[in-house]
Amino acid sequence: MSTPEINQSARTGELPRVLGAGHATAIVVGTIIGSGIFLVPSEMMQAVGSSWLVYLAWVVGGLLSLFGAMTYAELSAMMPQTGGEYVYLRGAYGDTTAFLYMWTWFAVAKPASIAAVTIGLARTLGIFESFHWLDASVPGLPMLWSQVFAIAVTWLITGINYLGIKKAGDFQLVFTVLKAVLILIVVGFCFAASNGSWENFATNLPTGALKMGPWTGFMAALIATLWAYDGWNDLTMVSGEVKRPERNLPIALIGGLFIVGALFMLTNAAIQYVLPASAIAASPRPAVAALLLVAGPRGAAFVAAAMALSIFVTLNGTIMSGARVPFAAARDRLFFSGFGRVNPRFHSPSTSLLVQGLLATVLLIFLKKFQEFFDLAIFAEWLFYMLTATTIFIYRRRAQSAVRTFRMWGYPLLPALFVAASGVILVFSYKSNLKASLIGTALILLGLPVEWFVKRLYGAH
Repeated sequence: MSTPEINQSARTGELPRVLGAGHATAIVVGTIIGSGIFLVPSEMMQAVGSSWLVYLAWVVGGLLSLFGAMTYAELSAMMPQTGGEYVYLRGAYGDTTAFLYMWTWFAVAKPASIAAVTIGLARTLGIFESFHWLDASVPGLPMLWSQVFAIAVTWLITGINYLGIKKAGDFQLVFTVLKAVLILIVVGFCFAASNGSWENFATNLPTGALKMGPWTGFMAALIATLWAYDGWNDLTMVSGEVKRPERNLPIALIGGLFIVGALFMLTNAAIQYVLPASAIAASPRPAVAALLLVAGPRGAAFVAAAMALSIFVTLNGTIMSGARVPFAAARDRLFFSGFGRVNPRFHSPSTSLLVQGLLATVLLIFLKKFQEFFDLAIFAEWLFYMLTATTIFIYRRRAQSAVRTFRMWGYPLLPALFVAASGVILVFSYKSNLKASLIGTALILLGLPVEWFVKRLYGAH
């Protein structure tokens, strides 16, 4: 269907602004809520051993994410172009910093994230007896059917995005609403259970069962919550396709974080209402264990289905956002020009989407332990979160009299707290996995000769 935005896109060769506030909010909520809320309560309880400390980690992680989202809301309303963080970093720190950000996301983080999400979906479906075939080997090939399934799902969602952001946005909106409804049903089942108890909130693990000290344990739990909250920044990457961005981007970023925080806190409370601390720590899937206890095998299957849907919607947001970063760099002549191509029929960054899908497929075929590969760039996320958040101070100083449609609350304290917290998390994650972090640093710096080659190729300075 032709719209004024699409007609304008066809004339200018740009991506059309066709996403409304609902689509934008669904990208935030749907991308953040994956499998994390169903899984990380176990990891968190093992780290801190206390129900109230688990809740404290959820609150602190939610507030830090909110401070970051508010910072990004001001930046995105001021610079609503495709590419998000890439755009803010380039304007503040120049081409090289922006290129290294793009290179990290293009070459490592996004393809590995897509691979991790799709394999996570296959493993979740493996809970069902009808999907046990996913664990079998493919005849004549050194791979599992779960890898084939993951590749097929990658290309299914890539195909939806290839057909245009409006179709991908509609998919995100419908299934994010369905995801939220399923989560609320899980919460309702738990709180309606006759065998639940508020006394579970006062339970703790024995001191001898904790493998970490208080500070180290809390930091591990906090990083787990931040992993669960991760993905709120993806909306900024599609800023150039959001209608009325000066209004809709802040609404979606901040409102989406509040919705996610509420759903996370409710889900965690529901699990703790049914299970004591020891049971949460012992279960690899606490939400499944809780529903198994209160509703039997059918309840556990319902949670598994909700997890699968959550992962599926997260994948759509990840593929949608990841393709926009190399597209934006190519439009600035900082990457190969083909990545900046807009499909004349579907008005999507088709080349960028296809190459992203190919890189994820390579990981799924050849790297059975690709999660370790993904870990190489985990610290890079917080490095770039920290760097991006610092740009708000630069833009405020450079353009003090500029009209801003959104000014974040609590400036300069809240963005400073986010930057400081990002620095602490960055150091902690770097030290905790030093070998992977060093290799990841080398992969990022590998972008320098690539940048030199691209600039030489296109005569940029």
